Parts: sequence; structure tokens; C-alpha cells
Amino acid sequence: MNYNKLVDNVIKRILLLFAAISVITTIAIVFSLLGETVSFFKEVSIVEFFTDTRWTPLLEPKHFGILPLICGTLLITAGASLISIPIGLASAVFLSEYAGNRTRKILKPVLEILAGIPTIVYGYFALVTITPILQRLIPQTNIFNAASASIAVGIMTIPMVASLSEDAMKAVPNALRHGAFAIGSTKFEVVTKIVIPSALSSILASFILAISRAIGETMIVALAAGSTPKLTLNPLESIQTITGYIVQVSMGDTPRGSIESRTIFAAGMVLFMMTLLMNIISMLIVKKFRRVYD
Repeated sequence: MNYNKLVDNVIKRILLLFAAISVITTIAIVFSLLGETVSFFKEVSIVEFFTDTRWTPLLEPKHFGILPLICGTLLITAGASLISIPIGLASAVFLSEYAGNRTRKILKPVLEILAGIPTIVYGYFALVTITPILQRLIPQTNIFNAASASIAVGIMTIPMVASLSEDAMKAVPNALRHGAFAIGSTKFEVVTKIVIPSALSSILASFILAISRAIGETMIVALAAGSTPKLTLNPLESIQTITGYIVQVSMGDTPRGSIESRTIFAAGMVLFMMTLLMNIISMLIVKKFRRVYD
């Protein structure tokens, strides 16, 4: 008995250590960003940072308005969401409610393969395949553009929405489905009025998670979207995202400790706050719409 209690205590402490490592790592990342960000704002006005519409920290005259990078990031995220959310949800509904076991065994691994493809491969796919197609359809499309990057990011995040949403729908008790069928509901009515509302919290959480993933995507936008920090809503033009700028400056040409190098920490802090906000929204959605079944 004492031996079992000792083992339980040891396992409990090991698990607590692993959990503490995650928390400590997160705190360390925040502090590493915060220190350089504070130094940055000692030289650059925070008002200019969030209101100036020009971002040219590597050129003369220098401007430190991050709005073009935020706009580019949100443009990519919005375009990717228009692709991943409806296609991912439709795929989840089909796999959960309509597909037979054989079809599910074929489609599920294909989705998992999409999730496992390196993002740099998606970036080259956007650059050499999606962009030429867009240029044939819309000749005004630039070689580097937000549209092709959005499509690639959207394809990349489809498995995230589909897999999590399907798991949520599968967790809905079959008794609810059978009850709806018993009163004469059609398959479509069962899906739209019973299954999806019952799994809504997890489905919405998968949407937020996919959006957060799109916000933080790096290699696709660095390769396909370009490096032009422009305040525009035109997806056919070259833009630059926060992550794309961080990649550009992190190549080693910028002296460490300079105001130019500190811009990546300030931009990284903005990116961190954006993803933190999305996670908070996700938790609030799950808490509000969550349904527990016995």
C-alpha cells in the first residue's frame, strides 16, 4: 500500500514538473519579447507605432507604423478562413454523418497527409502553381500576392477544422439522432438542427484555432505573399505580414541591438497579443456553448 502511494506521488510530481515546464517556457518567451519591446518603445513612440501607415524601418526615412503588417496579416487570415472554414466544416459533416466506413478510411488519411505537408512546400505550391492560375484568370495579379498565399494557408488549415469538427460531431450521442429520426426529421435536418448545434462549442473552437494558425503562418506568406508592407485590401497585390517581416529581418544582416533588430520583438509582441486574444475568445466560446452529455 505504501509502495503504491509512493509511486502515485512520484508520478504526480513528474506530471506537475512537465506542466510547470510548459508554463515556465511561456513566461520566458513573454519576458524575452517584453524586454526588447520596452527598449524599442523607448526610441519609438507607441502612438506612431499603432497609427503610422508606413513601415520602413530598414530604409531612410525610417517609419515604424505597424498597420501595414497588421493589415497584411489579417488579409491573409481572412482569405484563408474563407477557404478552410466552409470546406473543413463540410468535410467534417460528410465524414461524420454521411460517409461509410470504407469512404472514411480513405478520406481521413488524405486529410492527415495535408496536415503533415511542410509549410514551405505549400509556399512553393502557391508560388509555382496557384499564382500562375490566378494570373491566367486575372491578368492584374502580381507574382507575389496575398490571394495565392491565402489559398495555400486555407488548404493547409482545412484538416485542422475538419478533424476537430468531426471529432466533436462524433461525440454527440446517437440517442439525439435517433430521437430526431423518430419524429420524421430528414438527414439534413438532423445534421443542421441537432448535430451541429450540439457540437457548436468545439466546432467554433476549431475555427478559432485555424484562424490562430493562419495568423502565425510564416513560410507560405514569406514565399508567396511578397515583402511589400502596404496598407491595402487588394488580395492581388504584394503585401507583407508580421511573420514575413520577422523572417526578413532575422536573416542575419541586421546588427543585434539596433533599432532595426528590435522591431522584430515589437512585431512579435503584437503577434503574440493577437494569438492570445484568439485563444481567449476560443475559451469564452467553449464555455458559453459547451454542452455536457451523460
